[in-house]
Amino acid sequence: DDISAMDTFYQRAYELLGSPEARAAFDLEAEPAPLRDEYGRNPAGQRFLMARRLVEAGVRLVTVHYGGWDHHANIKDGLANQLPAFDQAFAALVRDLDARGLLDSTLVLVTTEFGRTPKVNPTAGRDHWPKVFSVVMAGGGLKRGYVHGASDATATEPQDGLLTIEDWATTVYHLIGIVADKELVAPGDRPIEIVKDGNVVRELLD
Repeated sequence: DDISAMDTFYQRAYELLGSPEARAAFDLEAEPAPLRDEYGRNPAGQRFLMARRLVEAGVRLVTVHYGGWDHHANIKDGLANQLPAFDQAFAALVRDLDARGLLDSTLVLVTTEFGRTPKVNPTAGRDHWPKVFSVVMAGGGLKRGYVHGASDATATEPQDGLLTIEDWATTVYHLIGIVADKELVAPGDRPIEIVKDGNVVRELLD
C-alpha cells in the first residue's frame, strides 16, 4: 500500500510538470522585454518573474531561492553584490502582482531563520543572532505600508511590538486558511499542534 501511495504522488507530480500549462508557465520568453528588464536581467529578477508566472498559472506554493546569505565574513561586499538585484526584483514582483489583481490573494514572504549579530566579527562578517531579525510580508490580507515593531538602537533586543515566531507562524497560517492549533497525529499516535501557543496578530491584518 505504501508503494502504491508513493507511486500515485509521483504520477501526479509528473502529470503536473508535463502539462501544457506548466510548460507555458516556465517560458520566460513569453514575457514582454520591458517587464523582464523591470524585474532585472539577472538570476534574482528572472526567478521572481518566474514566481509570478507560476502563481498566475495556479501554483499554490512557490519558493524562490537566491544565493546564500550566511555572511560570517566580508558581509559588506556580500550584501552589495546581492541586495540591489534582490530589491529590484522584489519590488517588481509586488507591483506586478498588484497590477494584475493577484496581490490580495497572494501572500508574499521574505523570511529568515535568525538575524545577525549587532557587532561585526574579526572577519568583517556578522554571526548568528536569534533575538532580533526582520521579516517582509506583502499581500494576502495584510495591511499595506505597515511597519510592526522595532528593535533597540543597536538591534540587540526587541523594543516595541515583539512578534514571536509562534505568533508570526499562526498569523501566516490564518492568512492562508489553516487552523494553526489543529492537532496532527505523529508516529506513536501522539497529537501535535501545528503551532503551539501562537496567536493571530490582528494588527498585521487589513
